[in-house]
Amino acid sequence: MKIATGLHGVDESMRARVRAVLAQTEAEHNIRIVFACESGSRGWGFASPDSDYDVRFLYVHKPEWYLRVESPRDVIEKPIDAELDVCGWEWRKALGLLKRANPTLIDWLDSPVIYRQDEEVMAGLRAIGDRFFSPERARWHYRSMAHKNFQHYLQNDEVRLKKYFYVLRPLLAVRWIEAGKGAPPMRFDRLLEGTVQAGPLLEDIAELLSAKQRAGEAQFGPRRPVLHAFIEHELARAEARLAPPPHKQDDSLLDALLFKTVMGKVA
Repeated sequence: MKIATGLHGVDESMRARVRAVLAQTEAEHNIRIVFACESGSRGWGFASPDSDYDVRFLYVHKPEWYLRVESPRDVIEKPIDAELDVCGWEWRKALGLLKRANPTLIDWLDSPVIYRQDEEVMAGLRAIGDRFFSPERARWHYRSMAHKNFQHYLQNDEVRLKKYFYVLRPLLAVRWIEAGKGAPPMRFDRLLEGTVQAGPLLEDIAELLSAKQRAGEAQFGPRRPVLHAFIEHELARAEARLAPPPHKQDDSLLDALLFKTVMGKVA
């Protein structure tokens, strides 16, 4: 069964608006944005017609910013409106998160919707990114996310349709990781194809996905027994373990990339 996703992606007018916001952010903060992507449901491929836009970016300061005793704030968050949510991480912060095998950053790098990209800088990051992926940390991250969302959003007889995907996606990511396939893809259709075989579960997910892509973000519907049974089984099967120990990696590759990017000497 072919699952249809991406029906409500990002049109050119919104891309232009996002690029304008990024350019304004660079001017306001005297920074250089090296990467910007869509991180939410439009990147995952199951947006509703009225889904907002979740823009995430990585940025670099001038060299003198890094020569301070106390590190300044390393996150930029733009005021959120009804349509656009924009947030960025400073480059040193991002590389530190990569060192600790942060699954969110690794997820951004696989986004199918790229608004801005310094090809040289990001090629340098992607060349070493796989070395810092930790199956243990990623599995713990996604399982914990699924459990939290299930407890918060899917306990009533009527539930918001979109919240099923906030549980299904991380649970399928756990399956992907346990199958030894590496970092899970951001796109839901690829994740689904690699983890769920044809049958009632796939049919129910496809039906729900179609309904979600036609409905608004706030659309409610009755609990779906097939999906609930799958979720409860997967959460029990993948019972949370203790958080894995710190992910230890050699800093030298990240230090070199930090220096080259900040100093404008990317090889």
